[in-house]
Amino acid sequence: MPNPSDPRPLDVAAGLLALLKETTTELRPDAQLEALMLAVSADLPVLLWGEPGIGKTAALTQLAEALELPLTTVIASVHEPSDFAGLPVVGDDPAVQGVPMAPPDWAVRLVRAGEGLLFLDELSTAPPAVQAALLRVVLERRIGTLTLPPGVRIVAAANPRASAADGWELSPPLANRFVHLQWSYDHEVVVRGLGGTWPKAVLPQLAPDKLPEAVAFARRAVCGLLAVRPALVHQLPKNEARRGGAWPSPRSWDMTLRLVAFAVASGTSREVLSMLVRGTVGDGPGLELLASLDRMDLPDPEALLADPATAVLPERGDLRQAVLDGIVEAVRKRPEQSRWDAAWSLLLRAWETGAPDLVVVPAATLAALRHEDWPVPPAIERLAGVVSLSRRADLAAVGVSR
Repeated sequence: MPNPSDPRPLDVAAGLLALLKETTTELRPDAQLEALMLAVSADLPVLLWGEPGIGKTAALTQLAEALELPLTTVIASVHEPSDFAGLPVVGDDPAVQGVPMAPPDWAVRLVRAGEGLLFLDELSTAPPAVQAALLRVVLERRIGTLTLPPGVRIVAAANPRASAADGWELSPPLANRFVHLQWSYDHEVVVRGLGGTWPKAVLPQLAPDKLPEAVAFARRAVCGLLAVRPALVHQLPKNEARRGGAWPSPRSWDMTLRLVAFAVASGTSREVLSMLVRGTVGDGPGLELLASLDRMDLPDPEALLADPATAVLPERGDLRQAVLDGIVEAVRKRPEQSRWDAAWSLLLRAWETGAPDLVVVPAATLAALRHEDWPVPPAIERLAGVVSLSRRADLAAVGVSR
């Protein structure tokens, strides 16, 4: 006979399950989690793409806990279009009052709470009719006659069509409303998480004094690129699979502008910004924008020529090459001996602090700009060996190829 004072087996099992659920968090670099937090902070709908079982749902649970928001999970594939568009309810006098569209209970709870995290799961298994009904939910935040309050954030998750159960490609109108993030697992994160310690989700800290500067920078960056690349304003992919991802449109560029502003105001890393930008307008346009952002951060050649002694050159080779080319171009446009001498001082500094081969072409071009009455500065003699050695190497390479 069992002892009545002994705990029931299921109570013991419940205790063990409770211990297994006890976990802690730690601050550690996690680019994809930072990207998700920044997009949520910017109040943009996010779509996490990833294979089944890699922790998308767990990440959303952790996100809701970090934001201290109630989590409402809606499995899109098991709902009817009317669950998002609203069910028609006939009132006392339809001819006068019309027929209102009654929202589902989960939408009512979100409105009553005034805030929350709406998680639309299994989006890629939702049939086209349901995807069409979700358009207003994602963009206008309307469900039937209800409008979700500003305190509600929307995040969705989807599996690639190849690994989704009866999967569908996302419709282009729905796909273009999301920031698409590729979600993958990190081996170390999984190991530490299973050991009881997961990365901590933290909202980006926006610097109040940087807000006007961040908005101005983001507008200048996006508008500057689209002004010279008008074809990037709207490019609907021809491939059906790519239409279900990130692609450029006025809507997605507006989302990108917001993300750039938030990234600047929070000092977000370039890796995180790259994930967000490419996940909003696509890889090609996103990389072009990132390249233009790099050029915007470059120092002004005129400022460098005015004070070469205190000049700070970029560390990255491609950016340093662009700066040196800009310096030589500035001298070519306004050739003066003082500016020519200053340019040589800058080239010498670049040679002393970086890869010497980056100086070869700018030095040869700058030497060709010399006027006959300009004396040769000492910097030329120190750089002459680099230029001469490079030319001999080029000639040797030509000889080998022949």
